[in-house]
Amino acid sequence: MYPFRMPKLSVFTVIFISTMLSACVAKPTMPAAEIVSIQSNEAQLEKYNAQRIVAAPASLFEAGQFMASNGVQLQFRHYRPSQAAAQKLPLILMLHGSGAIGADNEKQLGWFARSWAHPDIAPQFPAHVLVPQLPARGADYFPASDAGESYSIARPPLLATFELVEQMRRRDDVDSQRIYVVGFSMGASGAWNAAALRPDLFAAAVPIAGIAPARNLAPALANTPILIVHGNADKENKIESDQAMFQAIVKANLKANSETQKGSAQIRFIEYIGLDHTVPADMVFDTAWRSWLFAQRRK
Repeated sequence: MYPFRMPKLSVFTVIFISTMLSACVAKPTMPAAEIVSIQSNEAQLEKYNAQRIVAAPASLFEAGQFMASNGVQLQFRHYRPSQAAAQKLPLILMLHGSGAIGADNEKQLGWFARSWAHPDIAPQFPAHVLVPQLPARGADYFPASDAGESYSIARPPLLATFELVEQMRRRDDVDSQRIYVVGFSMGASGAWNAAALRPDLFAAAVPIAGIAPARNLAPALANTPILIVHGNADKENKIESDQAMFQAIVKANLKANSETQKGSAQIRFIEYIGLDHTVPADMVFDTAWRSWLFAQRRK
């Protein structure tokens, strides 16, 4: 499953992960709500990834500009794999953290975004990868009144990315039923809000170390497969926000199932023990979560 040595896991965790991933890939439409804990071992994996990422240079991502109807101008990069010439491919919206805000059209291309173009990943998971650079915050955070967790609200730059995605989805080489949003930190908060505000557009979301929206939006998220990833040592965006939203979505799913007798979307939570505010290094070249993502299709 992993192309490098995994962090040490307990027997229980290994069994739990194996069960989760087999369910993800073999039965992508099966209702599920699961929590997995992984012991983080970042130092070794980050060094490993740094040696490999040079094979996916930023030059593989074509530069562009887009003016949205709300007046926000976006710089963006677009990776189009060679397979797009022969078939419709998924479209992945990659949303960056607040440290990449600007207009140089470079800072948003971190190693996580560029990993999609790596020769170890691209042949297995060919996709259009859209990496916009927001000129200002795409989501702001507020304290919740009912508990200690914060919540996020979408801002105009994030809404502008939806229009950019709408434009891209009209391409002949894009599979409009397989549009995904993946983000880290502020970008993860954006991914949460994207799934809540545009379930008609996004087939799945992967928020990593973000702040979830207000809990009353849980019913709007119940029909979108979501893979939540967060470190329990994150002091910048505390894990409690994602934990609270996970529970709220599970509750919304149970209510919907009891009322309609229909299955709900998958909601999964991977908690990294000891990980601070960063993208887990073992996700950069992992194939299991990408297989889960590519199995999702908007109905």
